Amino acid sequence: MNLQGLDHIAFSVRDVEQSVQWYVEVLGLERQHEGAWDGTPKFVGKGATGIALFPAEGSDDSAGRMLHFALRADREDFLGAQRELKQRGITFHFEDHGIAHSIYFCDPDGFKIEITTYELR
Repeated sequence: MNLQGLDHIAFSVRDVEQSVQWYVEVLGLERQHEGAWDGTPKFVGKGATGIALFPAEGSDDSAGRMLHFALRADREDFLGAQRELKQRGITFHFEDHGIAHSIYFCDPDGFKIEITTYELR
């Protein structure tokens, strides 16, 4: 596979807006992809690297958990990654996020990995 680098890491948090404000004010990150989705996730970051903040589901025990990390690819390499995963017998699923297309799969320890492209055609 030929990937461009880390796109984002996704965390579950107790209060999405409070977390956005903290990352913006304390770390100097910027809001990204405003209005791309209805509600969540909320993205903050710098340049091409971001943090996706999702509301924690259920108890406070789910807060602070990494949900997945995403690697970025151009369209050609995104399609090539799918072919390679199939050849290796690694199952994945596709999602259309409107502004991006993604595939999701797990590593041997069960960590969820996303490969995403913003080149939709």
